[in-house]
Amino acid sequence: MGIKTYKPITPGLRNYTSLTNEDIIGNKPQKALTKGLSEKAGRGAGGRISVRRRGGGHKKKYREIDFKRDKYGVPGKVIGIEYDPNRSANIALVQYADGEKRYMVAPKGVKTGTAVMSGKDAPIEVGSAMPLENIPLGMNVHNIELQLGKGGQLVRSAGSSATLVAIEGDYATVKLPSGEMRMIFKKCIATIGVVGNEDHMNVSLGKAGRSRWLGRRPKVRGVVMNPVDHPHGGGEGKTSGGRHPVTPWGVPTKGYKTRKKRKPSGNFIVKRRK
Repeated sequence: MGIKTYKPITPGLRNYTSLTNEDIIGNKPQKALTKGLSEKAGRGAGGRISVRRRGGGHKKKYREIDFKRDKYGVPGKVIGIEYDPNRSANIALVQYADGEKRYMVAPKGVKTGTAVMSGKDAPIEVGSAMPLENIPLGMNVHNIELQLGKGGQLVRSAGSSATLVAIEGDYATVKLPSGEMRMIFKKCIATIGVVGNEDHMNVSLGKAGRSRWLGRRPKVRGVVMNPVDHPHGGGEGKTSGGRHPVTPWGVPTKGYKTRKKRKPSGNFIVKRRK
């Protein structure tokens, strides 16, 4: 996929770029694989804002993605690549030999007509899903399970991939996109290949309104607020805060580690992320 630029006939088009989307075939999602998505606007179960700067945006329908890839031994064929408004990656519509259709995260190089399969006997090809112990060392993988049978949780965004580094005992060592080296149970399922739509990171929104379409609200700096609203606020004239950067609740930012030191899953981290 390439990047498309526009003639600056309006101010908003001057820095506006978009994807060419030549890989996407068909715009209408499968009705049986979609469901309604309610607008949360950053609010949790208690009705309070838990994620700031969220709200508005275009109405979306959720596409049900097969992160588990549990159609073991059943061959399938990609019959379309579609846009998904809920994620940066595109999704592939797969029709299996038994007639069932499912969506999966579309890897780079998978096109209409590509054969895909799941299970330990699946071919070593892009789009095949199998246990980590059956994947050759050094291969790029994505959509990796952390808990057996739960479905892929790691490495699902556009252009990302992890590398299978080693297999020792019951665990496989995987190098994640962040640089973290992590041990994962070797029977957990992963998909071979790199997630497609890698040019997603190069898109320039071009104007504030396009951010609003995506449900992203404006971000206001703490130093321009009042002291009642932020620790950086107040002062006569323009100030830079007068203290080390913190969140509105006083928690240090910029390098302060917030991960729990005794988190049980920390035992599986071989090397911390950079």
